[in-house]
Amino acid sequence: MNSAVLRTEIRLFRREPGSVFWILLFPTLLLVILGSIPSFRQADDDLGGLRTIDAYVPIAVLTGLIVGGLQAMPQTLTGYREQGILRRMAVTPVRPSALLSAHMLVYGAASLASAVFVLAVGRLAYDVSVPEQPFGYALALLLAVLVALALGSVVSALSRTTKIAGAIGSAVFFPSMFCAGVWLPVQAMPDLLARIVGWTPFGAAAQALNRAMAGHWPGWGHLGVLAMWILVLTGAASRWFRWE
Repeated sequence: MNSAVLRTEIRLFRREPGSVFWILLFPTLLLVILGSIPSFRQADDDLGGLRTIDAYVPIAVLTGLIVGGLQAMPQTLTGYREQGILRRMAVTPVRPSALLSAHMLVYGAASLASAVFVLAVGRLAYDVSVPEQPFGYALALLLAVLVALALGSVVSALSRTTKIAGAIGSAVFFPSMFCAGVWLPVQAMPDLLARIVGWTPFGAAAQALNRAMAGHWPGWGHLGVLAMWILVLTGAASRWFRWE
């Protein structure tokens, strides 16, 4: 990867207040809003004795990943293609692949930073337990970041314009948020629905993070689902992506 390209993309990302807010700040703000509801700080039998705020920490973590992967990165990459930037780069020593790698690194790092903010605020403000299985949690989080970026790459590959990227990204965004548990935490879902959701990228990620948060290994089944989606989506993006 060309270091100059990476530094340039970092500077451009910092100049995008929308991306900075929605990826880095919104998930933590969502957690603060939920934590301000008194009933969400009380144990709930439907959540296995957890408080609602406890259940929403992994969900807020996934929110930053989903926004970065499905909303921010595809529109930026598609905009570069639409403006002919990728075509012009193809005739310079800097290969377009360096730009793609830089984007994935920038948005991946932003998503991980967002996760750290959520975990820190959850712990300091609402006494949410830190992950009791830190290695399993880190592995599940890394796979979740990779699957979000792979899915975003597919959206970029299928989109000829930024408007199309926005439309496709939004169409995938809301089901992904549902599977992550935004409207109904996975712990509160009926067993059949939870099993179905567990085969989706962010449903598997949510369940893996929940298990690691409780001190259990994320489960090879959930990790395997994430790995499978990463391979499938990466292959699809590689096949369909066009520089022009």
